[in-house]
Amino acid sequence: MADEMKSLGKNSGIVIRDGWPGYRLDLFTYPEHYSGDLECVYIPHGVIMDRTERLARNIMDDLGDHDIVVLCVLKGGYQFCADLVECIKALNRNSNKSLPMRVDFIRLKSYLNDKSTQDLHIVGGEDLSVLSGKNVLVVEAIVDTGKTMKALLSHVEAFKPKMIKVAGLLVKRVPNGSGCQPDYVGFEIPNRFVVGYALDYNEYFRDLNHICVISESGKQKYKV
Repeated sequence: MADEMKSLGKNSGIVIRDGWPGYRLDLFTYPEHYSGDLECVYIPHGVIMDRTERLARNIMDDLGDHDIVVLCVLKGGYQFCADLVECIKALNRNSNKSLPMRVDFIRLKSYLNDKSTQDLHIVGGEDLSVLSGKNVLVVEAIVDTGKTMKALLSHVEAFKPKMIKVAGLLVKRVPNGSGCQPDYVGFEIPNRFVVGYALDYNEYFRDLNHICVISESGKQKYKV
C-alpha cells in the first residue's frame, strides 16, 4: 500500500492513487452477512484510527485553548466524529494544551443508491443559533463534489459563528468538483463508491469496521 499512498502535507491528507486495488477480503475479518457484497478492503480500520489520531493532534495544535463546538454531520460522520473526539479528549488529558468541546449534530441526505442527487435535505439545522460567535469544527465522513459541503457551510455561516473549520475523513477525486476542501483531510481517494466505518449504501454497511469498495452484486442486492 505504501507505493500507492503518499502524504501532501500536514492537513492535506494521505493520497491513495487511482491504481490502488485494495486488500484481499480474506486478509481481514468482516461480517459474514456481507459475503459477496464487497470487492476489497480499501482502508483497514487500524489505518483509519492511526490517521484520526494524527488529525486530532493537528487540530489540537491549531485550535488548542479555544472553546469549540464540534458539529457532527450524520449519519455517515458519526463514527469518525466519535473517534476524533475521543482522540482529542485523550490529548486534553495528556498535553499542555486544552481544547474544551461541546458536540452538536446535523443530518444531511443527498444520495440515492450510489449517486449524489441535487436534493439536499438538512435535518436538525433549522436553529443553529448555539453556533453564534463560536468556533465551529464541522466533522464530515466524505466530501466528493463539494456541493453538499458548500451548501452546509453557507447554512452554518448564516448563524454567524466566529470561525468555521472542517475535518473530512475522505475526499474523493471527482470530475466537476466545486473546490470546497476540508481544512483537515484524512485520505484523498479515487472516485470509487466506498462503504463501511458508518458510510452506507441505502443504510447498509454502517456496521463494517473497514472502509471497503462495494461490489456490483452488492449494489444490486441493496438497491432501492
